[in-house]
Amino acid sequence: MSRIAVFDLDGTLVDSAPDIHAALNRALVARDLAPYALQEVKAMIGDGTKVLVERALTGRGRDFDADCHDEFVADEDIRSARLTVAFPGIAEALAAIEADGWRLAVCTNKPEAAARGLLASLGLDGRFAAIGGGDSFPVRKPDPQHLLATLAAAGGEAGKAVMIGDHRNDIQAAAGCGVPCIFVAWGYGPQEMAAGRPVASHPADLPGLVATLRG
Repeated sequence: MSRIAVFDLDGTLVDSAPDIHAALNRALVARDLAPYALQEVKAMIGDGTKVLVERALTGRGRDFDADCHDEFVADEDIRSARLTVAFPGIAEALAAIEADGWRLAVCTNKPEAAARGLLASLGLDGRFAAIGGGDSFPVRKPDPQHLLATLAAAGGEAGKAVMIGDHRNDIQAAAGCGVPCIFVAWGYGPQEMAAGRPVASHPADLPGLVATLRG
């Protein structure tokens, strides 16, 4: 089987926080709730859209509201990724990893359709052998079965894979199936989430770290 480098999406491959921030605040303001600062929203990202909206509403003294969630997901900024960009150096890092003989995949808690649409809007969709979204399988990160199912869809297995992410969910999912994980310092999770794993300070660090872990 092929060696597979599996990437988280938000905070790892792409800086989507500005779109998430704008869309979430619109949904909150429409309900006469105070908006959040960008850094506050970044701290809520990582567990999927339902948990994100639930955290935002809880912080404003409200229970989860399915209509608010649906409005957030349907927001034009979310669907068109108007403000979202790939982190500088990501395209070059992906190309270098591919050139070293790796296949690429995405394992994200974002809904699959939204993940595919976002990657397509940035011209990155054709690079990945599989995209495992938060609704693609019965489970999602940090459950290791989410990562294993994504690997299977990409034609890989745990023994020949590396996970790259910016959140404890990535670390825990990888640990649960014996896959080494690289933590990225440019993402949304604090660096203590790395829990002793190798840390990439810049996307240019990724090809070398991937080769070291599964050379």
